[in-house]
Amino acid sequence: MALIKEDFEKETLEAWRIYTAALEKSLDKLEQDINEASEMSDTCTGEWCAATEHVIDELGNALFSISEPRWSDESDSKKIKSLKRRLHVLYSKYKGVSDSL
Repeated sequence: MALIKEDFEKETLEAWRIYTAALEKSLDKLEQDINEASEMSDTCTGEWCAATEHVIDELGNALFSISEPRWSDESDSKKIKSLKRRLHVLYSKYKGVSDSL
């Protein structure tokens, strides 16, 4: 039974890390889009703003509702905190771009 528990914890932690890596990759793409929009005023349309805000909301829901496995280590907690802070920074950047419309 202990082996089953160890396998479960290992697989769950691995899946959780893959999930957080995917969230980080999504933040990278979002940041790239926001940076491009800030450089090109014609990119920043109402449609772009609505789509970007939707992505920010979805990422925020995912990041702030995630629950860390009990057996994760401190680096996992730090990564989640870092991703949450990064989302706040990106939202501020987005607001700066969208307010310039």
